[in-house]
Amino acid sequence: MFDELRQLYQEVILDHGTQPRNHHALADATCRADGSNPVCGDMLTVYLKLNPDGTVADCAFEGKGCAISMASASMMTELVKGRTVAEVKTLFESFHRLCTEDGYVLDDAEEDADRLNVLAGVREFPVRVKCATLAWHTMNAAMHGDGEISTE
Repeated sequence: MFDELRQLYQEVILDHGTQPRNHHALADATCRADGSNPVCGDMLTVYLKLNPDGTVADCAFEGKGCAISMASASMMTELVKGRTVAEVKTLFESFHRLCTEDGYVLDDAEEDADRLNVLAGVREFPVRVKCATLAWHTMNAAMHGDGEISTE
């Protein structure tokens, strides 16, 4: 079972890392923030377009970084679209716990839990946790009006 999860982790990172989704500027973004991870050299800009009702109409990112950083950003942009700001905040908190707390997994009732649980593999490599969470922290900063964030 562990080997199967490791293989899936590698496949997801490779897929999203080499062919990231929503990897472009978002000209009509209502929020944006820049994020950096000096340890690994990851640098991202996350763009959000929020609807008047508080839902995420669109999400995209630009930047460069390691495969884990790019894969996590790619997955994040797909997962937040259509959710309310409150739902995105809850998802951010759950994802952060997933990457940092041993044994924590998202409940199967959570939409897209199986997709995100694959990224729990970064816990095996503590230096990579910052890579996986950078885009999420940057997106959170954008939603709160903070223009810049660093993992340091």
